[in-house]
Amino acid sequence: MTKNKPNIRSFSLEQLTDFFVKNGEKAYRAKQVYEWLWKKNVRDFDEMSNLSKDLRNFLSEKFSIPHIQIKYFQRSNDGTIKNAVGLKDNLIVESVLIPTPKRTTACVSSQVGCSLDCKFCATARLKRMRNLTPDEIVDQVIEADKQSREFYGKPLTNIVFMGMGEPLLNYENLMQAIDKITSNKGLGMAARRITVSTAGIPKRIKQMADENPRVGLAVSLHSAIDSIRTQIMPVNKRQGGLHELLSSLQYWYQKTKSKITFEYLIFKGINDDEKSIKALVNFARKVPSKVNLIEYNPIDDTDRFQQADEKVLEQYKKSLNQAGIIATLRNSRGQDIDAACGQLANKFDINIL
Repeated sequence: MTKNKPNIRSFSLEQLTDFFVKNGEKAYRAKQVYEWLWKKNVRDFDEMSNLSKDLRNFLSEKFSIPHIQIKYFQRSNDGTIKNAVGLKDNLIVESVLIPTPKRTTACVSSQVGCSLDCKFCATARLKRMRNLTPDEIVDQVIEADKQSREFYGKPLTNIVFMGMGEPLLNYENLMQAIDKITSNKGLGMAARRITVSTAGIPKRIKQMADENPRVGLAVSLHSAIDSIRTQIMPVNKRQGGLHELLSSLQYWYQKTKSKITFEYLIFKGINDDEKSIKALVNFARKVPSKVNLIEYNPIDDTDRFQQADEKVLEQYKKSLNQAGIIATLRNSRGQDIDAACGQLANKFDINIL
């Protein structure tokens, strides 16, 4: 049965080459198959038209080519598309396609559920079940590109790893997926069009800086005061607090010369005061950065986190700009659909679909 066959997309080009040679085939066959799998994204060995029928049958007997499936999607009045993505073991993650006049951006998941327990995040209600494999990550990008072309008449332009899960806690698979996305043997997208968004895993930020895949780095900050950040994001304390995070970000900039983007949600009664504004200004001054101030999208009617007043967002922006820090206000997208990460998956029994 298919589920008992190894996933051929889990093999590297070198491993495929070794397989073909050991089975009496020319080494170049591996390159042909690899291109079918990662550049042309075929889902069936019979589509590999430059292979003999006997070889295609042989590969079909030995391997499977599992792919994700879009089980369900919602399309917002503002054009945002939210997907419930079915994996090969029938678990569910989410991806989002966000269109603007100049670009379309895919928000991609890296884990099934999440272990970080951020108090304002819908995904935190789903326990972390497993990491996504590189092919499952890449498939989300492929499907987003198809949707971008179908609904908006243009190819996908940008990718952000800001869906379900913490990407830096699935580091090896994330890096392999980025390689497949950016390689000329794969999707061939520019690395500068990719952003990895993290809640802050200092060890992995430094490792990524050393390896320098030339992608952007965004940090979900939400408070520059340790006690408040720990209250809403317990990962802050587990990872050594803001001091360790700042140290890793300074290391990132030293190694890559790439500015950090701080993602910053503003909540009523939590971080909407002058003290919080001053703390963010002081923190952002310590490393070359820009700040995205984001309107919060409540999870449901019982959510204790609520949107801050618009005048508070404007005060944040004014204070940052006066300090020479680029700050932008981002409206929450897809408010008429289940737009917050984890909301759509929460509506499914993720063990059944």
